[in-house]
Amino acid sequence: MTKSTEIRVPANQISVSRRAVASIAVVGNPNSGKSTLFNRLTGLRQRIGNYPGVTVERHVGTLKVGDSSLELVDLPGTHALSAHSLEEQIAVDVILGHMEGTATPDGILAVVDATNLYQGLYLVQQLLELERPLVVALTMADAAEVEGLRIDVSGLIAKLGGVPVCPVVATTGQGVEKLRATLARITELPPPAPGKTWPELTTAARELAALAPEATRLAEVERLLIDGPTEARQDFLARFGDGAEVRLQELRDRLFGNEPPLATEARVRYRWVREVLGEVVQQAPPFYGWQARVTAWLNQPVPGTIGLFLVMAIVFQAVFAWATPIMDVIDSATSMLGVQVNATLGDGALASLIADGVIAGVGSVIIFLPQILILFLFIILLEDSGYLARAAYLMDRAMRSVGLSGQSIIPMISSFACAVPGIMATRVIPNRRDRIATILAAPFMTCSARLPVYALLIAAFVPAQSVAFLNLQGLVLFGLYMFGIIMGILTALLVRKTALRGPKPPFALMLPEFRRPNLRTVLMQLLGRAKVFLRRAGTVIFSVAVIIWALAYYPRSDDVAPFVEQQQQAAVSELSGEDLDAALAQIDNQAAAMQLEQSWLGRAGHFVEPVFRPLGWDWRVSSAVIAGFPAREVVVAVLGTVYAVGDEADEATLSGRLKAARWPDGSLVFTLPMVLGLLVFYACCLQCVATLAVIRRETNTWRWPAFAWLYMTAVGYFGALLVYQLGA
Repeated sequence: MTKSTEIRVPANQISVSRRAVASIAVVGNPNSGKSTLFNRLTGLRQRIGNYPGVTVERHVGTLKVGDSSLELVDLPGTHALSAHSLEEQIAVDVILGHMEGTATPDGILAVVDATNLYQGLYLVQQLLELERPLVVALTMADAAEVEGLRIDVSGLIAKLGGVPVCPVVATTGQGVEKLRATLARITELPPPAPGKTWPELTTAARELAALAPEATRLAEVERLLIDGPTEARQDFLARFGDGAEVRLQELRDRLFGNEPPLATEARVRYRWVREVLGEVVQQAPPFYGWQARVTAWLNQPVPGTIGLFLVMAIVFQAVFAWATPIMDVIDSATSMLGVQVNATLGDGALASLIADGVIAGVGSVIIFLPQILILFLFIILLEDSGYLARAAYLMDRAMRSVGLSGQSIIPMISSFACAVPGIMATRVIPNRRDRIATILAAPFMTCSARLPVYALLIAAFVPAQSVAFLNLQGLVLFGLYMFGIIMGILTALLVRKTALRGPKPPFALMLPEFRRPNLRTVLMQLLGRAKVFLRRAGTVIFSVAVIIWALAYYPRSDDVAPFVEQQQQAAVSELSGEDLDAALAQIDNQAAAMQLEQSWLGRAGHFVEPVFRPLGWDWRVSSAVIAGFPAREVVVAVLGTVYAVGDEADEATLSGRLKAARWPDGSLVFTLPMVLGLLVFYACCLQCVATLAVIRRETNTWRWPAFAWLYMTAVGYFGALLVYQLGA
C-alpha cells in the first residue's frame, strides 16, 4: 500500500517557501460570520475583483502581524466540498487549486459558527483531509454561551488532531488577537494527517493515487471517489492512464455499494461529528429571555409578514425624512458653485461646460447620495442582523405560488441595491429554470439607480404632507417599490407558466439567530458602497454629462444673437428698474432655449419626440430618456444639463425648472399624469447595460438579455402610455 508521504505534489501547488506573502483561504458555511471576521482581520486593506472567466467577486485582504503579512482570500460560503451551486463550486475550486489564475492557498482558516457546530464540523472534517495547514476560528462564542453551550476547546483540538482552535467574537474583537498570532505561524504548522475520520476512504484514495503518484494530491482523489468523474474532473482522471476509470468504479463499488456516495459520506461524517460533539460540548439550560420570545414571535407567518412590511415602510420613510437636510445643503452648494463659475468666467463655452455640464450634470446625481446611503444602511443592517434570511423564509409560500421558492427572495432583495449582484446571487439556486426566472424578475426590483429619478420627481410633484402620521412622499416611494416587486413576481409567474415550465423546487434554509450588527463592519460596507457610487458619478456620469453638454451646446446659431440684441434694445427703450431686469432675464432664457432647440441634442430630441409624444413627453424628456438607456441614473444628469443649458425658467434648482417647463402653447409639460407615467416607465424599463451584460454571462446566451430588454421596455412604454392617457 502506498503511503501518503509518497504522493508527490507538483511544485506549483505548494509554494509557501517561494511566495513572498502566504495565501490563506477563509472558508466557512453561509451565515457563519466569515465575512465579518474577514473584515475584522483585514480592515480597509482589501481589494475586490472577479475570478477569471466568471462574475463572482473575489475579496482579498492583507493581514498585518508585526512586520509580516498574510493574504486572506474570503471565499463564497459553502456547506461542503461537494458543490451544489456556482458559488460553492468556485470556493471548492480555489481550495483544491483548480481555479485558473488563482494560486492554491498555503493554508486554510476554517470559520465555524459555535452555535452550529454540527454543520460546521462536517466541512472541517473534509478540510482536515486536504493535508494543508489549518486553523479553526469558532465565531459567535458569546451567542453560544447565551444558548447554554459549553465547548471544551482543548478537547476539540485533540479531536481535530492538534489543529489550533480559537474562539472569537468578530463583532467585538474578543479573541481576534490570539487568532492573529496563530495565523502568523500557520505556514509552520504541520498539516493534519489524513485517514483519521474516514480511514476506508483514505485507503481507497491511496490505492487509486498509486497509479499516478506524481500527478495529484490525496484529497483530490478522495473527491473523485465521492463525486465521480464529473466534467470538471475528467481531465484530472486522464492523468492516471488506461484502466483508471475501471479501477475508480471498482473502488467506488467497494466504498458505497448500492448507496449514493453523498448519502454514504453524510452518514459517515455526521456519525463522527456526533461522536466529537458528545465529548466536547455540554448543553446547559439556555437563557430564554425576551429576545428569544421576540424571535419566536417574528418567525410566525402572520406577525413576521406584517413586521416585514412595517420594516420596509420605515426604511422608505427614512429615505426622505433623514436625507432632506443633507440634500438641501448639497443642492445649495452646487447652485452656488455654478453661479460662482459663471460670475468668474463670464459667458462662453468654458463657463457653460463647467457650470451647466459638469456641475449641473454630476451635481444633480450627487445630491441623491444621502438617500442612497440611507437605503444601503438599512439593507446592510437587515442583512447583518439575520433579518433578510427570515424574509426568505416568510416569503417562501408566496414565491411558491409563482413557481419559485424562498431561495429566490434573497437575490431579489439584493437587487434593491443593484440588479447586478442580485442576478449574481442567483447562483445559489440549483435549478436552472428557477435561476433564469429569478434573473428576469430581479431587474424589476427598485435598484439604487432608480432612486435618483424617483426622488427627483416625487420631491418636485408630490406634496410634502402627512397622511395618518406618515409622509406622503415616503408612501409614494414605498408604493413604487411594491409596484416593482409585483411586476417582478408577475414576470416570474409568466415565464414559469410558459417558457420555463417545470416542477416547483424544494426549499431548505437554516435560519441564523438575530444578532446585533457590528458597527465597524456596517460602516466599512457603507463606505465601500459610497466609493462605488462616487466613482460611477466621477467617471460614467461625468463623461455622459460632458457629452450631453456638447450635444446641447453645439452648433451655435448665428440667428440668435441678432434676435437677442433686438429684443434687448426694445426692452431698454420701453422699460426700467425691476421690470427691465425681468425682461432681460426672460430674453436670455428664450435665447438659451432657442440655442438648445437647434443643437444636435435638440434635433435628435425632435426626431424621436413623435414616438414618446403619446406618453406626454416633449423632445427634452425624450432625448434625456434615450441618453439614459446605458444607465438609469444618467437621465437625471442629462435633465440637469439640458435644463441648465436651455434654462427657460428663472429657477436655481432642477425641480423648479421641471415644474416650469412648458409646451409651445404654454401648457405644462410635467403634469401629474405625465409624471406618474414617467415613474411607471422607470419602474419597468431595463435601462442598464451592466445588467444586460451580467444576464448574458449568467445565462451564457444573448437570448435572455434580449428578451428581458424588449419585454421590460414594452411593459414600461405601454404602462406609461396607459397611465398618461387615462389621466389626461
